[in-house]
Amino acid sequence: MSDKACKNCRMISAGPICPNCKSTNLSDDWTGLVVVIDPANSEVARLMSIKVAGRFAVRVR
Repeated sequence: MSDKACKNCRMISAGPICPNCKSTNLSDDWTGLVVVIDPANSEVARLMSIKVAGRFAVRVR
């Protein structure tokens, strides 16, 4: 099974449900990968409005 990105919060998930927002609105069509370890001290996380640590897609279609 390939990783999918949530269309709502952009978190990457291996399962059928997003672990962050619990949505089932996932897409196989995503590009870019951002790994956020400490969202409180990350400028990228602030710019992408990420509040939790994890793997996120830059763009989800």
